[in-house]
Amino acid sequence: MQTTLTKPTQAETACELIRSEILDGRLPPGAKLNIKALEERFELSLGAVREALSRLAAQGMVIAESQRGYRVSPVSKDELLDLTRARVEMECLCLGQAMRHGDVEWETRIVAAAHRMERLQSQTSDIEARSTKPWNDAHGEFHEALVSACPNQWLLRMRHMLYEQSERYRRLSVPLSTDQRDVRHEHRQIMEAALARDPQKAFQTVEQHLLATAQIILRSPLLQSQ
Repeated sequence: MQTTLTKPTQAETACELIRSEILDGRLPPGAKLNIKALEERFELSLGAVREALSRLAAQGMVIAESQRGYRVSPVSKDELLDLTRARVEMECLCLGQAMRHGDVEWETRIVAAAHRMERLQSQTSDIEARSTKPWNDAHGEFHEALVSACPNQWLLRMRHMLYEQSERYRRLSVPLSTDQRDVRHEHRQIMEAALARDPQKAFQTVEQHLLATAQIILRSPLLQSQ
């Protein structure tokens, strides 16, 4: 039986394009979003761009301002702290269930994702690699693989929402990073603890990993005025 691939709608395409530019920083925090300019740049209909912005507003990526259109959601110290705490709790909750239910296919997916991520990092400098789309995709796949055996789909949906929101901050942190941070080692520690079914070690390494990213931004000039 053949699987029919559904072509994304213009609104879905617009949503993904705008979301990517927000995550990559091409549309920086607080930036005003000109609907007409987005329509022309992406060569999509005005209605598709409006629908995309409405969806992104529901996801918290943009803010709808009465009578003034949309702008990219700003970043703040308070949001970063709240988001990081929530993500630590949710990642550990999902990972705990995944470790209880995971099988060899779950383990294989984690190892494969980690290998892909490390290979991409080995091809160039650490910071340069972590600024590329292939590595960002591999990084997302690694963290998703870790929790993929969690049977609770509602928890996974909430975890995905938090990941998407925190990804903005993580990508902002990359050029601010120093050579003192060994991200490869952090991911390896998380993987080893998960595969060993060691909840205490797994939760500890996940928390340290997420807090390390938050601390880079909190120490930077980006949020110093707040």
